[in-house]
Amino acid sequence: MNNLGNVLQDLGDLAGAKAAFERALRIDEAAYGVDHPDVATVVNNLGMVLQDLGDLAGAKAAFERALGIGEATLGKDHPNVAIRVNNLGLVLQDLGDLAGAKAAFERALGIFTKFLGPDHPNTRRVQDNLEALEREMGARRRVGRTRGGA
Repeated sequence: MNNLGNVLQDLGDLAGAKAAFERALRIDEAAYGVDHPDVATVVNNLGMVLQDLGDLAGAKAAFERALGIGEATLGKDHPNVAIRVNNLGLVLQDLGDLAGAKAAFERALGIFTKFLGPDHPNTRRVQDNLEALEREMGARRRVGRTRGGA
């Protein structure tokens, strides 16, 4: 059911993907309990589709839940935790919490660099996210100075 949700999301059927992830979540919670790493994967995927649907508050809550499960079961520095932290950073950026997003990206980057190295695709993806955020933050600072006068 989780894989079906991924395919539906890739096909652009966000409502169908959300329904599939919600069903997968009910199944996994019943089978494994609410704090299992497989539950965290589904909750993370649900967060991604919620973000795509524009439900940023729902996405943030999902990513925070997935992160909490991952930290409790896998440890604070596990690469799967870094995935959740990066996704949380993306939604924080969308919500306008740029400082929170930066902290999340820096944390995820540190974990990925430590465990996967600087050239791994996940490490590079987070590095790109951090660099894009820093450009956005720099642009906002420049606009702020311009608005303030000479």
